[in-house]
Amino acid sequence: MAKTVIDVEGMTCGHCKSSVEGALHNLDGVSTAEVNLEKNNVTVEYNDTIIDRGKMTAAIEDQGYDVKQ
Repeated sequence: MAKTVIDVEGMTCGHCKSSVEGALHNLDGVSTAEVNLEKNNVTVEYNDTIIDRGKMTAAIEDQGYDVKQ
């Protein structure tokens, strides 16, 4: 398992948290996704032979949030 922290702009509430975590959990290869609203990021544990950071970033951006590169 690999682990990464993705900085996300625009998350302010519980709905934001649910949207981002849900989008990531729906991806094959993601085992956990935990949003930290205070730090404006999400910590993701994933199988790096199945999914990469680019696909996770796209899933977050599809929910309407900006990922800081």
